[in-house]
Amino acid sequence: MSQSSLPFVTMDEIVREGHPVLRQVAEPVTLPLSEEDRNKVNRMMEFLKQSQNEQAAETYGLRPGIGLSANQIGWDKRVFVVYFMDDQDRQMEYVFCNPKLVSHSAAMTYLEHGEGCLSVDRPIEGYVPRYEKVTVQAFTPEGVPFKLKLKGFSAIVFQHEYDHLNGVMFYDHINQQDPFRLPDTEYIKPL
Repeated sequence: MSQSSLPFVTMDEIVREGHPVLRQVAEPVTLPLSEEDRNKVNRMMEFLKQSQNEQAAETYGLRPGIGLSANQIGWDKRVFVVYFMDDQDRQMEYVFCNPKLVSHSAAMTYLEHGEGCLSVDRPIEGYVPRYEKVTVQAFTPEGVPFKLKLKGFSAIVFQHEYDHLNGVMFYDHINQQDPFRLPDTEYIKPL
């Protein structure tokens, strides 16, 4: 069975840091998604679900993921998928097509254990400052607009994936001189 015939993306299909597509600003995707593009999105979402299933992850050699951007599979389009439980134990399962960050809080937050990325195979230490709250707009695969107000962990996940679409890696936000130094802002606290 070839990898592309599996109903989900495999680790071999995920491009790693150093690949030029990860540093490009992705192009808008045409909506509603074509059948081919919808298949890509479904395989990306299914990867996230399978990667969080211990048995499937072990069987297929998947690293656990909660978000995946189109350019991480070499698809240069403004699309990403997320699948995780938020701070209120709600299942977050979204496909963001042509997303926009509409507004954000002045307050910032960060994960004390840092961030990771399926496209980065090495541990990277340091704090990644993010906006604590964001308001985002995007479209469903069918082309229906939606708007979300996200905070805490959900906001961090959105910003991480949104950065990918703009050619930004999470470690670009880490202070290069002192990885555990936080920005001089009035309000920043760990999540």
